Amino acid sequence: MKKQEIKTKGKYDVDFKYNWKVYWSFLRKYKLIFIFLTTIILINELFNLIQNLLFKQIIDKGTEYGAKSLTLEIFVSILITIAVVYLSTTVIKAVIKWFSNHLVNKIEGSLIKDLKERFFNHIVSLSHSFHVTHKTGSLISRINRGSGAMERLTDFLIWNVFPVIFQIIITGISLIYLDITSAIVILITMTVFVIYSFYMQQIQRKQNQVLNRTEDIEKANLSDIIINIDSIKYYGKESAIKGKYLNLIHNTKKEMIKFWNYGRWMSSIQNLIIWIGAFFVVFFSIRNYLQGEITLGTVAFAYSVYGSFMWGYISSFMNGFRGYYRSMIDFHELFQYGKIEQEVKDRDNALPAKIKEGEIEFKNIIFKYNSKNILNNFNLKIKPGEKVALIGHSGSGKSTIIKLLYRLYDVNNGAILIDGQDIRNFKQESLRSELSIVPQECILFDDTIYNNILFSNASANKQQVMNSIKFAQLDKAVKNFPFKEDTIVGQRGVKLSGGEKQRVSIARALLADKRIIVLDEATSSLDSQTEHEIQKDLQRLLEGRTSIIIAHRLSTIMRADRIVVLEKGKIAQIGNHRELINKPGLYKKLWNLQKGGYIGE
Repeated sequence: MKKQEIKTKGKYDVDFKYNWKVYWSFLRKYKLIFIFLTTIILINELFNLIQNLLFKQIIDKGTEYGAKSLTLEIFVSILITIAVVYLSTTVIKAVIKWFSNHLVNKIEGSLIKDLKERFFNHIVSLSHSFHVTHKTGSLISRINRGSGAMERLTDFLIWNVFPVIFQIIITGISLIYLDITSAIVILITMTVFVIYSFYMQQIQRKQNQVLNRTEDIEKANLSDIIINIDSIKYYGKESAIKGKYLNLIHNTKKEMIKFWNYGRWMSSIQNLIIWIGAFFVVFFSIRNYLQGEITLGTVAFAYSVYGSFMWGYISSFMNGFRGYYRSMIDFHELFQYGKIEQEVKDRDNALPAKIKEGEIEFKNIIFKYNSKNILNNFNLKIKPGEKVALIGHSGSGKSTIIKLLYRLYDVNNGAILIDGQDIRNFKQESLRSELSIVPQECILFDDTIYNNILFSNASANKQQVMNSIKFAQLDKAVKNFPFKEDTIVGQRGVKLSGGEKQRVSIARALLADKRIIVLDEATSSLDSQTEHEIQKDLQRLLEGRTSIIIAHRLSTIMRADRIVVLEKGKIAQIGNHRELINKPGLYKKLWNLQKGGYIGE
């Protein structure tokens, strides 16, 4: 439905506050590990400063030794001490690096798993209307990008934000103490660098959203094309569809290059700022050295600090900051799904459904969809074990009745009762698990025949599954398959014929063993011979069960206890086959058309 759609076209306003709130809801589960991890990384940064100071000491003491201010023995002793400290800190840094990488991998793996789990569960649980208005390819694309964003943002916090802040503090204090001029030059360069980078990333952010939407469109259409590959081949539209996809990837390429072009400008100007800053750091520090204000070791320390800051920490920080913006955009597009609520909700006191008798009553049902009246004061009571058929022109409300029974939508007025209980008193999933269906097209998982049948009743044993296969007369086909019941059926069951897929559906419904069963155009897509054979199986399947049968072919419902003829959401006629063909009305008209060889609505 329209209110379920996520509309981002023309909008670039990322809700940073909301994104951080959702991110923190994932991270807080691992906050103690995160705090410990950042602590040891900061200790590692302290050792980096110590090693830079050791380099300064080597130059300063070497200068004193060259000037004969130090004896060889003292100089050697100092070098040995420096070597021991350097090697010790290097070993400690290596251990910290290994351990921190281990913890980062553990945290990020857990965060990505938690994100996928939460949003997969949420999306799967959303109402039917959401899934008919959102393309599969876009959903997959956004979940994948959200997973990458989770890794990038966590990396940014751990490796960039906290280490940079810590280094600015401790190194800044050291540099101000040793050479305030170099500290000022580095501060100015760093400020210009950050402001420029921030400005460019603000511009780049908008293009990133445009690129994401373009990629979503491409992936959604790609998924649609692959799913409908048979239709493309049947109508000889391979060339046309290739042209359509070429246009899609051309648009993606165009937006991708625009996005990358911002990065080209940003990288070039960033390097220019760094090189100019390096010149002035060297210029002022050497000038101060020549004036006797600082030592040669301080000159080296200032340049080393500038190099590690501008080429290392700040450049890495801004690259990470670019990843941060990208993560926020990717989060925004995924987290919007989290704001969508189920239209069909369980009541607070909803109970698990348990159907014993199988009596169904549609009581004063009024249902509207997108302001269009679908059912208007619909009333029908189906007795336990009764076989009721629904017929009527397309749009008369047949499929809507089934969707309402399954609570894919809720009625606007009235109630649907099963065994005298309003189905809104039941938990949705438990209600649906108590019903069984044989649809017009059995959509199968890309798994084995055995597992596809087992799907309806995971607790069934092998003998029960094999009995279901035999009941549906699928065993005759299965014995000729290379791996028997363990044969993979392909995506959507493409490796099986229409009749074989329907037999899998019948076996699946039998294994579910429910009191209420729905046949939704179960044989309309089959040839007459296969339909005739499967009708026998269906009749056996319906024995002792309350059943609702939707069919266009009237020959398939002649044995129904009652036939309900629908017209514009209302019951136009009701009775058994013999009664209805002897009365003037829609049923007799349809029967005469089909009896004469015209198969239609």
